[in-house]
Amino acid sequence: MDFILTLHSHLPWVLNHGRWPHGSDWLCEAALDTYLPLLETLEALEQAGVAAPVTLGITPVLGNQLASPAFAEEMEAFFAQRLKACDEAPASFAVTHDEALLPLVAYWRDRLARLQARFRRSDGDLVRAFRALEGRGRLEIISSAATHGFLPLLGRDESIRLQLRVGRAEHKRLFGRAPEGIWLPECAYRPAGRWAPPGATPVAHRPATHEFLREAGYRFFFVDAHLAHSGAFLGQYHEVPLGAERFDAERHDPDTKAVTGEIERSPYRAYRMPGAGRSILAFVRDPRSSMQVWSRRQGYPGDGAYLEFHKIRWPGGLKLWRVTSGDADLGDKVAYDPAAALARAGDHAGHFAGVLAAIAATEKDGRVVTAPFDTELFGHWWFEGVDFLGALYRRLADGAVRPVTARAHIAAHRGARPIVQLAEGSWGANGDFSMWMNPGTEWTWKRMWPLEDAFWSVARGALAGEPRRTILAQAARALLLAQASDWQFVISTGAAADYAEKRFTQHCHDAEQMVAALRPGADDAALAAGERLAADCRSRDDLFPDVLSQVAEVLG
Repeated sequence: MDFILTLHSHLPWVLNHGRWPHGSDWLCEAALDTYLPLLETLEALEQAGVAAPVTLGITPVLGNQLASPAFAEEMEAFFAQRLKACDEAPASFAVTHDEALLPLVAYWRDRLARLQARFRRSDGDLVRAFRALEGRGRLEIISSAATHGFLPLLGRDESIRLQLRVGRAEHKRLFGRAPEGIWLPECAYRPAGRWAPPGATPVAHRPATHEFLREAGYRFFFVDAHLAHSGAFLGQYHEVPLGAERFDAERHDPDTKAVTGEIERSPYRAYRMPGAGRSILAFVRDPRSSMQVWSRRQGYPGDGAYLEFHKIRWPGGLKLWRVTSGDADLGDKVAYDPAAALARAGDHAGHFAGVLAAIAATEKDGRVVTAPFDTELFGHWWFEGVDFLGALYRRLADGAVRPVTARAHIAAHRGARPIVQLAEGSWGANGDFSMWMNPGTEWTWKRMWPLEDAFWSVARGALAGEPRRTILAQAARALLLAQASDWQFVISTGAAADYAEKRFTQHCHDAEQMVAALRPGADDAALAAGERLAADCRSRDDLFPDVLSQVAEVLG
């Protein structure tokens, strides 16, 4: 039986929008906690001759940041800040009589120095490092929509097409080949039919989400089990903001019925989507195996030996304590033991391999266990999660369960596949769209939909020549940035709503002003003002260099 581990890596555009608490520190933290340890582990497995064929999603907006010289500079500053905290800790501990924690400071200093050296060996370009692994056949990198836009709620088909075309083109530019697979933002799917969300102008018929994917050239995507009627909704970690900040399974564990509920359609196969043209497949998240990692209460991440995420030493940001127990107050957490935690990660990898083997024993040939997670769960939220993955692949090396990429599974099983009709929904809270469309976020869509109409009404005419083309390109970037699903997500959690509102409003305002300069009848002064604004925005939000080509493709 095949096993597909899919990791979805995403953060919104935060470069040039401050550092802490809302800015590049989020990106640097994800790189330090997750991306660099994952890279290090995959390279170690390669050297050991152990197959670790991860299907790794990297969103285009994240890829643009990881390849940026500005990120490399921010990352070096971040390393310097953390290393300084290690240097200053001994004197501080002498005052607070916490000398027993000094071995942990040495542990962090060694870890930071090692990861910094690995970062520098790639010249600060993590995209190049992961691209090299794919080039050696060690993993498969898939794409996503350009800025992780919530596709089912975008008001214009042209906007969906632009998100997908920019995503595909940027992936090819960054990773050197066109992606075959895509991660649907928030695993959000909409069937074909009438479109009439609150406050929008109804449309009698809009294509299903997978039809846009097929048109863009993708071969496969991933959905949550409940959308395929293959199991009950598990929940989404959604209390803390932004891509990496989404693990609070304490409040979203499934109840007994969800775990043991009857499955109507097996999650252990890839399904063909309906419609004419090139075949496109949907992989379904397996509730049983995902549960082991997804849940802090019922799964592995809440084990008492693991590093406590929420207790942090300030200044400096060092984490020195372990979970201890799920109900322990922060003041009762005891010192972290890295060796004991590493041993528990190995134990849990063995247990997970057993879960997979038990599933394989009851399934037919050609079936597949699909386990998709946010990449940032491993390392950032669950510190030992990357060690768990390394140990898991070592455990699977000689077993009945064969780890493969999604592309490899498709190639090995080319026979007829059953067709699935997916329901509307997402892997967000409640399994529907309510995390992104609710009374607290309706205002964002009521501003977005007219902006989409205005942009597409001027786009064709603005392609005629300069300076309109320059203004249109930056307006497209601002539109795409405003469409990021992160803003509604953060507003709904309430964790950093003011930041999300500011960012959404800023990008909408920029796009609106530039679109206004492109309207028929705009005078030379308006055009000049639009050109100045475009240059100012480009200095801050410089991504998707070929976006104008994708706008032209959408317009045909």
